[in-house]
Amino acid sequence: MASIFSKIISGEIPSYKIAETDDFLAFLDINPNAKGHTLCIPKKEVNKIFDLDETTYLNLMAFSRKVAIAIEKAIPCKRVGMSVVGLEVPHVHVHLIPLNSMEDIRFLNKASLTPEDFQDTVKAIKAYL
Repeated sequence: MASIFSKIISGEIPSYKIAETDDFLAFLDINPNAKGHTLCIPKKEVNKIFDLDETTYLNLMAFSRKVAIAIEKAIPCKRVGMSVVGLEVPHVHVHLIPLNSMEDIRFLNKASLTPEDFQDTVKAIKAYL
C-alpha cells in the first residue's frame, strides 16, 4: 500500500513543495514543530533509512543539506536541526526543523500556521535554493 508520502509524490495529495529532483522531494510539514519545518524524502518508497542503498542515502543527505542551508537563510533561527525517526510514516523522511531552543526539536510543541503562512514560507525558502 502506498504511503501518504508516495501519494504526495504522485500529486494525489497536495503539498507545499520546497524543492524537487528526479529522486527526491522536500515539502513543508503540515503539522510543523516550527515555521519552516520541512520533510525531505526519496521518491522511492523505502520504510527505513538504513535500508536505502548507499548512493541514495548519501544523495538524500546532500539534498537535505542544500534545503537546510536555504531554510536557515530564510527562517530566523539559531540553527536547523535534523531528525530521522521514521515511526509515523513507513517511508524514509528527514525532518529539517528551524531551532531556537531544545524544545523546538521535540515533537510535542506544534506551530499553528495558515495556508498563507505556508505559501509565504515556501517562497522565502525557495529564494535561497
